[in-house]
Amino acid sequence: MELRTAASPKDVKYYTTQRLREEFLIQNLFVADEIKLVYSHIDRIITGAATPVSKTLELTAGDELRAEYFLQRREMGVINVGGTGVITIDGKQYELAYKDGMYIGMGARDISFSSKDSSAPAKFYLNSAPAHKAYPTVLIKPEGEPGEGIVIVKDENKVELGSLEESNHRVICKYILPGQVESCQLVMGMTKLAPGSVWNTMPCHTHDRRMEVYLYFEMPEDAFVMHYMGEPDETRHIIMRNEEAVISPSWSIHAGSGSQAYTFIWGMVGENQAFDDMDAVAMKDLR
Repeated sequence: MELRTAASPKDVKYYTTQRLREEFLIQNLFVADEIKLVYSHIDRIITGAATPVSKTLELTAGDELRAEYFLQRREMGVINVGGTGVITIDGKQYELAYKDGMYIGMGARDISFSSKDSSAPAKFYLNSAPAHKAYPTVLIKPEGEPGEGIVIVKDENKVELGSLEESNHRVICKYILPGQVESCQLVMGMTKLAPGSVWNTMPCHTHDRRMEVYLYFEMPEDAFVMHYMGEPDETRHIIMRNEEAVISPSWSIHAGSGSQAYTFIWGMVGENQAFDDMDAVAMKDLR
């Protein structure tokens, strides 16, 4: 597990391009037959991926967590961005198709990842946060019929925003949030831009009570996203490619513009799960 320490905005304004990328960019997440994890001191979030191809992958705590098992004191959200796969949790199997998600509550002990077809392997993207209470483990589907242990994203949690004229027409699909899938602090979902739109989270904002991680995907190899970060009057950018993630501290804006439309998964961790706590930044104040 890779460790990343927290960073002060007073220091970040002086970072070179390479230093920005070293501190905040997460590359090479989806490695065949490996679980890759990055532990950030920023709200103690763990960002990672499990990519089972020819074998089943077991999630262990490692030395870094000083725990008997990974979710002894943690919760986790998962969204599959690859072929159909299976997550086995304490002997119970859950099948996840493309863009299906899971919330796994604190106390789940034995967790493993496998693919249904090695020629089209699953790509399980993970966000994990410290937890103080065990909430139910559920399978989350954007569409379909609910069932035992299955939650379908509610219509009110599929929010259409922006317009093609402003180049930011997008649909936000909220997976893990109060009233739909309960958690201690993790909030997670996905935003898909319409063809012809390239801007996300613009007008931008900060939320000092929680940090955020983005995973950009559904981009061809030669496409990119300019991810914008930093304090509103000291902005910086990181060029990002397909299936790369970026850590956004609570003091930072988090927005992007792409060479074409794309999709991204957002995960938030902190003391507030409300979406109305954002501190809006006026367009005229960005520098």
